Amino acid sequence: MTEFLNEATNWVLISFILFIFVFIKYAKAPLLAKLDERIANIRKELETVEALRIEAQEMLAQYQRKHRDAMKEADDIIKQAREHAEKIRVQTEAEMQDIKNRREKQLDERLSRIEDQAMQEIRSYAIDLSVQAAEELIKRKMDSKAEKTLADDTVRALPSYLN
Repeated sequence: MTEFLNEATNWVLISFILFIFVFIKYAKAPLLAKLDERIANIRKELETVEALRIEAQEMLAQYQRKHRDAMKEADDIIKQAREHAEKIRVQTEAEMQDIKNRREKQLDERLSRIEDQAMQEIRSYAIDLSVQAAEELIKRKMDSKAEKTLADDTVRALPSYLN
């Protein structure tokens, strides 16, 4: 056995076994407690991460719903705006047609009045021309004796016209 104790490697082996024995006896419980605490912390962190992941998924779903609702609302607003624009276009076209019809009617009435006025002026001018022509003819055909007879007849017939 002395030979066994004289070998350095044997002392290293004995020291190592003694170290393992002391380590297991005195350091095992605190080391395991530290490891258990570390495992508990990791589990707690994993639970927190899982809760945060679930919360993030819920928030993502909520934002996706809000986005979908906002897009639907935007589509509804666009649809309503198009319908409103179409109503305004139809109303404007109707108003423009009404204005066009009124102006055409006004122009027709004005043209009719101008035409009537022109006809009256033409008649008046024709009457004036007829009177002048008749006067001219009468002047040419009548001599002074005929004028005197015509004037006397007119003066005699005048009292009957005045009564």
